[in-house]
Amino acid sequence: MAGALIRMTTDPRSPAAGGLQGARCSGCSVTVYPADDTCPRCGGPADPAALQGTGTLWTWTVQRYAPKSPPYQAPPGGFTPFALGYVELAEGVRVAAVLDVEDLDAVRIGMPLSVTAGPGVPRARPTPLSEEGS
Repeated sequence: MAGALIRMTTDPRSPAAGGLQGARCSGCSVTVYPADDTCPRCGGPADPAALQGTGTLWTWTVQRYAPKSPPYQAPPGGFTPFALGYVELAEGVRVAAVLDVEDLDAVRIGMPLSVTAGPGVPRARPTPLSEEGS
């Protein structure tokens, strides 16, 4: 079945998927997010894998200007600057996520974050001290 495209039955980014759903290669053990049926490193088959969803901020930036329209449509209250970063999970996967923080000046590389999936881009929130290491 050369050239056939096989799709996962559950959208790896949907809330119904039960958290962050990645994939792990059965050959070389590479883990990826979002889930895919094949390994990006060796091309072998990859199996669905639930990801822990906690990690540390690897890098980040602040989007200070509204995107050009169309297709962007400003929300009712207007555009608000936001942080976007890569969170390195315990499994070694880096996930792009909007950073839900109260103070953009408080964002630091290495800060502990919890990542959740949903419609659109994943969201990351600072991990309360009581949850670190759990």
